[in-house]
Amino acid sequence: MLTSQDLARQNDKEREKREKKDFSKKNFQNKNILSPFDELSSLRVPPQDLETEKALLGSLLLVPDSFFEIAHIIDRHDFYSEKHKIIFEAITDLINRKEPIDLLTVSAKLREKKELEQIGNTDYLSSLLGLVGSAANIVYYAEIVKKKSILRKLIVASGYIGEMAFKEEDELESVLEEAERKIFDITSNTNNKSDVVSMKDLGEETISRFIHLAENQNEVRGVPTGFKDLDNKLSGFQKSDLIILAARPSVGKTSLALDLARNAAVKSNIPTVIFSLEMSKQQLVDRMLSAEAQVDGWKLRTGKLNMEEEIERLQEGMHKLMQAPIFIDDKPANTAMNMRSVLRKLNHEKQIGLVIVDYLQLMGTSKSYDNMVNQVTEISRSLKGIAKEFDVPVIALSQLSRAVESRGGRPRLSDLRDSGSIEQDADVVMFIHREDKYEEDSDKKNIIEILIEKHRNGPTGKAELYFDNKKTSFLSIDKNEFGDFEIPTIDIPDDF
Repeated sequence: MLTSQDLARQNDKEREKREKKDFSKKNFQNKNILSPFDELSSLRVPPQDLETEKALLGSLLLVPDSFFEIAHIIDRHDFYSEKHKIIFEAITDLINRKEPIDLLTVSAKLREKKELEQIGNTDYLSSLLGLVGSAANIVYYAEIVKKKSILRKLIVASGYIGEMAFKEEDELESVLEEAERKIFDITSNTNNKSDVVSMKDLGEETISRFIHLAENQNEVRGVPTGFKDLDNKLSGFQKSDLIILAARPSVGKTSLALDLARNAAVKSNIPTVIFSLEMSKQQLVDRMLSAEAQVDGWKLRTGKLNMEEEIERLQEGMHKLMQAPIFIDDKPANTAMNMRSVLRKLNHEKQIGLVIVDYLQLMGTSKSYDNMVNQVTEISRSLKGIAKEFDVPVIALSQLSRAVESRGGRPRLSDLRDSGSIEQDADVVMFIHREDKYEEDSDKKNIIEILIEKHRNGPTGKAELYFDNKKTSFLSIDKNEFGDFEIPTIDIPDDF
């Protein structure tokens, strides 16, 4: 003689079997999702653990406050069973309304939504409660449910990618980018760690950091720029910051960016990635070699070199660059998605410390826009996202509007081309200004002003550098006691 509970369990098992079949029909025989794999997929049950889902819901019914231990790990979509999704959503609704949670209140909520019968009535809720004796393992249960959910999403994504590949209708680049986006959407939501940290945990680290800074006041806190005056203003480039370096064309943006890269990688051994959307990798190497070896760039390009002295310096300079952790990607119209992919791969080998993008208006986007303003808005936010995701400073070069020419070339924040979002997203905005390009009688020949117009966590101001045009490199300068510029000289050792 079967009891009512025995009948309920039997009905549950039959319902679970039907749900597994429904998933196969819904997600594996859908011609718009996984049609190339229908025959294989329909024979296999997707990853799931119904018993763990039950234990998780039972834990919530037993100890409602345990919800806050797993809320950052899963949501209703992570459950495989449709009725488990419904129950979890009902519990979540009650939590959000700050109402008590027990068999009666959850049943009432489901009855109100006309979903109680769909989940198997109150008997099913009672069976969930009887599965667990405590909520001690609820985080473990949630992690299992999340893992199975991710695996199912990967199956669906791979089928979608397979469908695109079989169609052969889109450009290969579009297919690859969409495939990467699908996978990234999944991987970006796999972090089960809470971002919340207590002040107690933060306090000790903060005090230790400030004591260290006070004891080492001349130490640069971030990635060194290699220029004393600039480091005094910024204390280097800080982790997770988006730094905009903007100027009109042919003022020295790329040259300065390459010097920043060399200073970080060669002098401080900081792994540096350069995304060059305008110049080829060989052009960048030529420029860096000219600066590192202190050899005239024109002589380097034409081969008009002193065969003894300059060739030796070039060989030594090239050796230094080859030993430095510098990585160059010169793909045109590069996208933030592709940059993320490159950085992830490199991060497995090296802990990336600095990223440079030259320049942001040339970047591609995930979709077409009617105007450049919206396109640059997406690019700017994506670059800030990269800085935060990889916890590195990102230096993005940017063009300035022509309006700056009407004011003698001295830029301001409103001159940032195509979008105000650049200013909003950036932590630091720097402009390059050359007075001698606009004033023929200027007494600041080859003196470059780096105008720090925005500094989210520090002072604004300016730093002055000397630009050696022949070697396309920048040098720190000093002023004498009368305030006059002292042009720097380079001491090249005999054994260089």
